[in-house]
Amino acid sequence: MYVFLKERLEAKSFIDPQKICEELEKAVPEKEKVRAIIQKSLEKNRLSPSEVATLLNVQDKELWEEIFEAARKLKEEIYGKRIVLFAPLYIGNDCINDCVYCGFRNSNREVQRKTLTFDELRKEVEALVSKGHKRLIVVYGEHPKYSPQFIAETIRTVYETKVGHGEIRRVNVNAAPQTIEGYKIIRSAGIGTFQIFQETYHPEVYRKLHPKGPKSNYNWRLYALDRAMLAGIDDVGIGALFGLYDWKFEVMGLIYHTIHLEERFGVGPHTISFPRLKPAIGVDFKSKYAVSDEDFKKVVAIIRLAVPYTGMILTAREPAQLRREVLKLGVSQIDGGSSIGIGSYSKSDPETLKKSQFTLYDTRSLEEIIQELLKEGYIPSFCTACYRMGRTGQHFMEFAVPGFVRKFCTPNALFTLKEYLLDYASAETREIGEKLIADEIEKLEINKEIAKKYLKRIEAGERDVRF
Repeated sequence: MYVFLKERLEAKSFIDPQKICEELEKAVPEKEKVRAIIQKSLEKNRLSPSEVATLLNVQDKELWEEIFEAARKLKEEIYGKRIVLFAPLYIGNDCINDCVYCGFRNSNREVQRKTLTFDELRKEVEALVSKGHKRLIVVYGEHPKYSPQFIAETIRTVYETKVGHGEIRRVNVNAAPQTIEGYKIIRSAGIGTFQIFQETYHPEVYRKLHPKGPKSNYNWRLYALDRAMLAGIDDVGIGALFGLYDWKFEVMGLIYHTIHLEERFGVGPHTISFPRLKPAIGVDFKSKYAVSDEDFKKVVAIIRLAVPYTGMILTAREPAQLRREVLKLGVSQIDGGSSIGIGSYSKSDPETLKKSQFTLYDTRSLEEIIQELLKEGYIPSFCTACYRMGRTGQHFMEFAVPGFVRKFCTPNALFTLKEYLLDYASAETREIGEKLIADEIEKLEINKEIAKKYLKRIEAGERDVRF
């Protein structure tokens, strides 16, 4: 059955480069047309590829301000003020691929290869939990040693590692494409979202940038999340590495990927990521498609309008000031206190960069980021309630698409913020956070009194209360 399925899936790509280019060439961003598209998005409808192409071609500054404002409004209406926080945890950087832009590529002799032992993994998790983290994304190179069994065992180890009141409650995964049976093994460990980036959706460019290794197979990677969903993983994350090819084409690729998943499985991606290409040790790749800060903001705003109900992830690849600006354009998740050197959370490692896939540009601590979010009126959230209450996949979208999810997410976010303030925050952060919690509780439209009781339970020492 699987062999047949694989052949059927790889028979034809759902990405048609010629069609995408034609749509971009034909789309004329007339003012009234653009405003009608914006309104459609504000009504929480996913946009069509031709509508996205129209937004991508906007040149008028006034219209761009309207697009940015609509992105801000949509995020507020669907997700409220909460910003979900997580940390990346790199398990190992051995890799049999030779992607020309990647620090982990097989031919790179400057990178220091390292895979965490299980004892080292526990120390990394302890270090992260001791800072207040509740959500991780674990990352692996593509190598036979990182088998589905190994990945599942590392995830179980993460969940089993406790420090005082603290624990990791959701482990998302960024790993190589698997077979359906491989995904089932990983799913058995209780993962959250399985994330795979196509890197570039342009097949010809993809082949040039991925000359060797399993990753050289464009369609095997393109359909990787289909196999994940067939294996029962109903929360998947897509993304493109912006800077490998024209940014407008990549946005269109993400939209077509979203539509493909919706049509085949009845639910689109749980998250969309849009990392930009960054320097890495031992990498001399020069791209003519570098995405400017201004165009990066456009990428984020258009994705928010195109898929109003999907989570959007902004990483510490970007510098702090740009993250502050982009956060306002529809982002729902960010990482904080991040380090991507293998083993670098639990010890000071001057060789961190030599074990890293790329360079980070926002190296602020988790508390620094939380305090800034609080001062800006955001609700920092470590919430994992939807995942653990069964609100995933299509069930989650039933809440998210009409905007109902914020009725659950806001109080749950406040509960996890309360935990952080009591267990990890400085006195200054605690004071700012307690005031925000008090203000936001009074704004709740439903379950206000119940939420107040839950906060009292947390103050009394209970943890992990949730709607």
